[in-house]
Amino acid sequence: MRLSAEKKEKISEQIIAFLYSMAPKAAYTSNIAKEIARDEEFIRVLLEDLKKKGLVAEIKKNSMGETYSRRIRWKISDKAYVIYNQKQ
Repeated sequence: MRLSAEKKEKISEQIIAFLYSMAPKAAYTSNIAKEIARDEEFIRVLLEDLKKKGLVAEIKKNSMGETYSRRIRWKISDKAYVIYNQKQ
């Protein structure tokens, strides 16, 4: 089943709204997928697209500075946070 670009855009908006509500904390892909009620791989693809647009940032290291082997945490970018905050 294919989703239209419009529906992908709406799901991306939900992702950004969720990350905005958690700011400045970051969330794992699995947590975002659970909150949005979508497949993790689909959410990961959308997050990668949002990263290319500069709306989200990925965190590949834990609080101790060690690189995650498989996991990535995501947070809303500073630029997107300022823009989203002005719209609210």
